[in-house]
Amino acid sequence: MAVSSTSGAAAGAKPPGFLARALDSDLWASFKSSKLAMVAAFATLVFFLAAVLANLGPQDPFDPAQLELINSRIPPYWSADGQWPFLLGTDDQGRDILSAILHGLRVSLIVGALGVLFSATLGIALGLMAGYFGGAVDAVIMRIADVQLTFPAILIALLVDGVAKAVSGGQMSTSAILGVLVLSIGLSFWVQYARTVRSSVMVEKNRDYVHAARLIGLPSPVIMVRHVLPNAIGPVFAIATINFALAIITEATLSFLGSGMPDTQPSLGTLIRIGNRYLFSGEWWIAAFPGLTLALLVLAVNLLGDWLRDALNPKLR
Repeated sequence: MAVSSTSGAAAGAKPPGFLARALDSDLWASFKSSKLAMVAAFATLVFFLAAVLANLGPQDPFDPAQLELINSRIPPYWSADGQWPFLLGTDDQGRDILSAILHGLRVSLIVGALGVLFSATLGIALGLMAGYFGGAVDAVIMRIADVQLTFPAILIALLVDGVAKAVSGGQMSTSAILGVLVLSIGLSFWVQYARTVRSSVMVEKNRDYVHAARLIGLPSPVIMVRHVLPNAIGPVFAIATINFALAIITEATLSFLGSGMPDTQPSLGTLIRIGNRYLFSGEWWIAAFPGLTLALLVLAVNLLGDWLRDALNPKLR
């Protein structure tokens, strides 16, 4: 009776939840053993929290009522001519650099995240179709990918941005500019996702579970999305993390070249472009602090992506 009741209790036990399985996974163990990955994750989290809490900064740089030209180009607070509350100084429009960085960081992260989401969705969909159907579908998609790989991502982004401005006559709202940036970045980075997913799907589609799904009459879209994709999407997470940093750099480059966010709602790249005008006149802080923020953000995300790529690589386990 004791054995029977013990077996019944074990059979009635609830399976471990998602959090319990995650904390018991090899990925979490690898994360805890890597101090560099923990520091990078903490730094990335700090940047995201800073962007979310940007409205708590000392000033709203997007509100003209809070800007005074008399406060323009004030040096950092610790300098001889510094003033409170402008801890990192002000720019040419009297905007507090710290507040502008926090709001610009929010814009850069939004554009980067949406760009990665769009490129990943497009690349995964095309790679899934190319790998599963093969034949002419595979040939057309992969030849398009091969052609795109011959052009640098920034040129493709500039081309998309130029076409959008030509169609709109150069008159676009801030939300439209943001959408064009997301479209430009998404169309620049989908190839990596497509090629990676295609390779994994070509292996997975010959597995027994796929043949069984076909035998019971499941349609191809259901097999692709429910069964093949979950087993082929693992490497995509590492690619998305690294491409997130590339997307932020691409957005900053476009904004620096004048093809990104306007001066009224700047991203980090726009702030660097604004500060670049005053480097030789001695107002170094206008460009230095946004540039340092961008460099640290990209470094943290890249380090996190490198760890994730190695942690998901079965050859390194």
